[in-house]
Amino acid sequence: MAETKWTQGRSRDDFLGDWVLTRRIEDRHAGQAGLFEGTAQFVADGDSGAIYDESGLLHIGSAAPLKAERRYLYDFSGGMITIRFADGRDFIQFNPASVHQAVHACDPDAYRAHHDFSRWPQWHAVWTVTGPRKDYTMRTMWQRR
Repeated sequence: MAETKWTQGRSRDDFLGDWVLTRRIEDRHAGQAGLFEGTAQFVADGDSGAIYDESGLLHIGSAAPLKAERRYLYDFSGGMITIRFADGRDFIQFNPASVHQAVHACDPDAYRAHHDFSRWPQWHAVWTVTGPRKDYTMRTMWQRR
């Protein structure tokens, strides 16, 4: 396996600080596209954790933009990235030095993620979400502010 930039000494501290993010949403079920533009911030939490907050505007079709925000709890211990919802419930976990993929089952829906750190400090995540009433892809890019 080729060594990624992650395995070349990256750690939680490399994520800390401010980021600009762009998220493109392709909703095949609803037949529309969306664009989220905003900022994200990682703030240290303990020895290996970080609190992730993002906020920005969500544009869907010709509707007025909506303010959107979310929070996740990250843990970078044991060579893994573990992401939890703001209330502490498990979301996903993956090994950034190898597969970069994770699945979150939320019956009856499935959330599949692929993270790409190969162009650090710019990084991407692609989420594919499927279920009886869901069929969309979100592509998010983060870059240093």
